[in-house]
Amino acid sequence: MPATRSGGAEPGDRYKWVALSNTTLGVLIATMDASIVIISLPAIFRGIGLDPLAPGNISYLLWMILGYLLVSAVLVVSLGRLGDMFGRVRMYNMGFAIFACASLALSLDPLKGGPGALWLIGFRVVQAVGGSMLTANSAAILTDAFPARQRGMALGINQITALAGQFLGLLAGGLLAVIDWRAVFWVSVPIGVFGTIWSYRSLRETSSRTAGRIDWAGNITFTGGAGLVLAAITYGIQPYGGHPTGWSNPWVLGGLGAGVLLLALFCLIETRVAEPMFRLGLFRVRAFAAGNLAALLTAIARGGLQFMLIIWLQGIWLPLRGYAFESTPLWAGIFMLPLTVGFLVAGPVSGYLSDRYGARLFSTTGLLLVAAGFVGLLFLPVNFSYPAFAGLLLLSGLGQGMFSAPNTSAIMGSVPPEQRGVASGMRSTFQNSGTALSIGLFFSLMISGLAGTLPHALSSGLKGQGVPAGTAEQVAGLPPVSTLFATFLGKNPVSQLLGPSGVLEKLPPHNVRTLTGKEFFPELVSGPFHHGLVTVFSAATAMALVAALASLLRGRHHRAGPGGGPADVVDPAGPGGAPGRTAARPEGAPGLPEAGAPDPSGPANSADPGGR
Repeated sequence: MPATRSGGAEPGDRYKWVALSNTTLGVLIATMDASIVIISLPAIFRGIGLDPLAPGNISYLLWMILGYLLVSAVLVVSLGRLGDMFGRVRMYNMGFAIFACASLALSLDPLKGGPGALWLIGFRVVQAVGGSMLTANSAAILTDAFPARQRGMALGINQITALAGQFLGLLAGGLLAVIDWRAVFWVSVPIGVFGTIWSYRSLRETSSRTAGRIDWAGNITFTGGAGLVLAAITYGIQPYGGHPTGWSNPWVLGGLGAGVLLLALFCLIETRVAEPMFRLGLFRVRAFAAGNLAALLTAIARGGLQFMLIIWLQGIWLPLRGYAFESTPLWAGIFMLPLTVGFLVAGPVSGYLSDRYGARLFSTTGLLLVAAGFVGLLFLPVNFSYPAFAGLLLLSGLGQGMFSAPNTSAIMGSVPPEQRGVASGMRSTFQNSGTALSIGLFFSLMISGLAGTLPHALSSGLKGQGVPAGTAEQVAGLPPVSTLFATFLGKNPVSQLLGPSGVLEKLPPHNVRTLTGKEFFPELVSGPFHHGLVTVFSAATAMALVAALASLLRGRHHRAGPGGGPADVVDPAGPGGAPGRTAARPEGAPGLPEAGAPDPSGPANSADPGGR
């Protein structure tokens, strides 16, 4: 379908900085809210009267975390496509408004218990819809607003802010939960209202719209398939039939199978329809395919790092250093700040330098630093020295910052201007799916590791403090997922586990003080936890190295030609992958035929060369 002009003027110097400021605020609040609930879950569960460790409430806990991530993973492509069709700024503005309204509804939850949890989960889903509209269109708005020579810098600031938001959310959640659990959601309301008014007044359409129709068949099969897979992974973490995890559950296996079949059907549909939502032809561009593969693997590794660090700090290291369990969520966020600092330092710098020297050098080196950080964490003792730990977090943060900004610039610069909305959505889908997958993958690895060593350690430790053998064996036989989430939430579960038996009332006072103190439970689980930690970080190291290889193979840097953009080629991403529109030569696609016509978008919209 022919592209139609939206009527907006070409972006100027002032407008591009307004666009950068507003979209950075949008992705910051959207990504912060993806993680802000994780740290504040204990306060939220207390506020609505739910016991987070009761077996029937584990599903509430998981969906509080994963509901937002699941929606973000499955909707960003569709919302990016709608941005291409109806205006990226229009979709972005609407996203800010939805996000603000959902945040207000979350803070006003009038219910208690299970209904209160369902209220929060439901409006978290609505909030995720608004957040997805922000993240799906922000990179495309910036790519339209900035010329190629500055695009890497702009995307670097935007994307590193988004990544830093995931960790700033942990810190903010810890601070606000101390005040009131509703404050976790209140904080998003004024920011959402301000961002909505600001975006409506200041942003404008500066790109060509692509007239067309919504691919309903593709949207339904993709949303259904991805949703089933991620939902099945969510229930695969939970115990089933005497097993520590639910991967043998027929419903989990059926959900995975049905999801994969729907995704296969989706791929078939996308090669047959005239206007697909998922431009499979873009994967013929080596820079686009390699960049998204690297982003997916890095997101999985980063998600595993984030959750394992929270468990390590909240459940073991901080209590062993004398911190009360109730305060460990806040201090865990504070002690993880070197990771965020690394993001903030390396992201914009590497984005700026990648505009001059290409993305491949910086993104590949960054991933090697990430892998080195994982290897270093493998060799740390459980009760580590903080300077060494902080140095490894800083190294990992620098590496992730070096990778993310140039990689995003290379992906967005490798596609034709009119496809940037859907390309941004596809990129966000891989990133968000990786984060959701990381929870299922690494929690399953950790639970499997705990299942082999934790029962014996727990039984022996309890017996050593005078707990009767029968009670100790009964407690040790409980699903390890409860112990894992206890450490994840910064909670000492010993009192709760032994409370129903009445054992604590019969033991000598010094044994009770030991069992319920700060050090007994962390010391008890430190050995089994380290066993699982080695498995998790070994898998994350392998993923980072494979991602580095994909980044290395992304293709060579193409220097800008006259007018600020590279030579023009035929767009590989037409219906079914057939040649179509004229666009700037994508990075890593040297074999595409020359079209000979100038890029109609001009220098401001010419593709960023992206990779050396």
